[in-house]
Amino acid sequence: MNDDTRAGVKTDWRQNSIYMVSLFVAFVGLINSYPSYWIVPRMGPFTPEIVRPLILGAAVLVVILRFSFAVGWAKSRPSLKSAGLALDLLILAVITFALWRFSVDMLEMLDSMVVFDGSHAAIALIASTAFIILCWRVWGAALAIVGIVTLFYYFTGPYWPGIFRTAPFDILSSSAEDLWFNLGEGIVGGITAILIFTAFPFVLLGAMLERTGGAQSLIKIAFHFTRRLRGGPAHAAIVSSALFGTMSGGAVTNVLATGVITIPMIIRRGFHRAFAGGVEATASSAGQIMPPVMGAAALVMADLTEIPYLHIIIAALIPALAYYASLFASVVFESRRLGIEAVADLSDTEADLVVRRQDYYNLILVFVPIATVVLALLAGFSPAGAGNIALTILIPLSFYNPEVRKKPILILNALANGGRQFSELLMSVAVVGIIVAVLAATGLPNDFTLLVGQATGTDLVLTLMIAAVAALLLSMGVPTLPAYLTVILILGPAITKLGLSVLVAHLFVLYYSVASSITPPVAIAAYAAASIAGGPPMMTAVYAMRIGLVKFVVPFVFAFYPVILIVEESGTEFEWLPFLSIMSRLLVVIYLVSSAVIGFDHRRLPIWEIVLRLSLGLLIIITDPLIHWSATAAAIAFQVWHVLVYRQAEKAETTAH
Repeated sequence: MNDDTRAGVKTDWRQNSIYMVSLFVAFVGLINSYPSYWIVPRMGPFTPEIVRPLILGAAVLVVILRFSFAVGWAKSRPSLKSAGLALDLLILAVITFALWRFSVDMLEMLDSMVVFDGSHAAIALIASTAFIILCWRVWGAALAIVGIVTLFYYFTGPYWPGIFRTAPFDILSSSAEDLWFNLGEGIVGGITAILIFTAFPFVLLGAMLERTGGAQSLIKIAFHFTRRLRGGPAHAAIVSSALFGTMSGGAVTNVLATGVITIPMIIRRGFHRAFAGGVEATASSAGQIMPPVMGAAALVMADLTEIPYLHIIIAALIPALAYYASLFASVVFESRRLGIEAVADLSDTEADLVVRRQDYYNLILVFVPIATVVLALLAGFSPAGAGNIALTILIPLSFYNPEVRKKPILILNALANGGRQFSELLMSVAVVGIIVAVLAATGLPNDFTLLVGQATGTDLVLTLMIAAVAALLLSMGVPTLPAYLTVILILGPAITKLGLSVLVAHLFVLYYSVASSITPPVAIAAYAAASIAGGPPMMTAVYAMRIGLVKFVVPFVFAFYPVILIVEESGTEFEWLPFLSIMSRLLVVIYLVSSAVIGFDHRRLPIWEIVLRLSLGLLIIITDPLIHWSATAAAIAFQVWHVLVYRQAEKAETTAH
């Protein structure tokens, strides 16, 4: 057997192991969260002292196999392969032992009292360190560093100055309970439980949609109906990414799933590579704020706020539609700027985008699960139950796709892919568990509330700006869910103290956590899109941020005009007149901002006109009626002037010719 063959065997062994363990995660997670209904017997939920360590341990095995130090170091420095293997085994051993001790001791606590000693503290600290290492391995340094800083503060808090000083505590017993041996906080605590019991079915739902043909057919049909628009494939990317993104719940996942098809189409139409990547990145990232699924973040939000999940997705609808309307407008203005005309017929390079009857059948795989989720929620099922029912319906529906009928194993592949994605997500959530535990033990959110209050007083705008910047900074390179959790737990009390409802505060933070994926310098969704487009990564990120500028504005709109959230949890009673007032002005803002960021309307915009449009857009959303209606009237008058000047110039040019 030659070296290549040996390498292939080893790779196959690793990949097969990842596949089988990921399937195990998927099946255990499904059985654990599946609802009992009619003749369906109750199987879960299982005892938390058992199921949480079981799934978490399997997830760790998946991650170690997939991100093996031995394999990674062997590629760069073969001499370190043995050291990498030793580190892999050490991490696996310590986490396995720690999870076993968690299960044993927590079950013992049901019948008797357990006194935590130095061994428990050592287990908690070593397990925390191991999960931080795995999180760094999977998700990069950003969240891992936050976890390290948090742990450092936890153990050194009594020596910090001022309001950040914590009360002295028993390190041995407190650290064991706070960080590890706890069903409420800590690594194996409530946040992990929400992911396992509530969000997991939706992760599998997104994976099924990606692997069973629905996503590709969605793109083809979206392109079919938008091909006569100037932006053509760019508009198709927006539509498909919105619908797929709400199911997948991950910006990078969405980019990689849809961008491989949409980005080359956009480039061929005549758009710049960086613009093509920017459109896909900003559209994909916004899938997480697009109802009805909104990824895992909305599910966690429902658990944290105790607001019905159905009310959350209703509240998120208008802001999400406003944002996607701005993306459409930006593409229109960019098409005008470049002089791109609509193309009715497909080119030879787009022959694979011809819509066939089967593609319409495949749309069933997209819309039926979405409709099922909504109807199940209306029927009174829990979010987890709704997701599981949708998944149960989607599996047999997948056989509408002839590719699935030829290869039924695609369904298992999709489930395994979902189990793998969930395993990787759990590594970030484990670090969030550390942060949650430290915040609860030290009272740090109250300290931040006092600090922000001292800095801003009662100025809501300044407080929201601080929260927005903090969300962007803490979310850099971090998946949306852990980023949202970290920021809301730290700054949520400071925002709500100034009179905003809990729902508004959570949606505000979620928006900016999502926006971090397209915000330089660590714009992970934009960089993923740039790798497909072949454009400069930083320029792609700049384009994405410019195109998605309304994403940064919308949270301030619903913070000051919560009526657009519709539901009573917004903190204000719904009334039609205020609703129509802000919606009409918001449309004007979208037009002004979208044209300004592209620098083109009917003609190229000079700098002064760009500044004026952005300024008027800002004034229109100010709550003072005298200011916002005056600015609205000025914006409309200015736009009329702009069109008249353009037509006069066009007429003069025609006459000259």
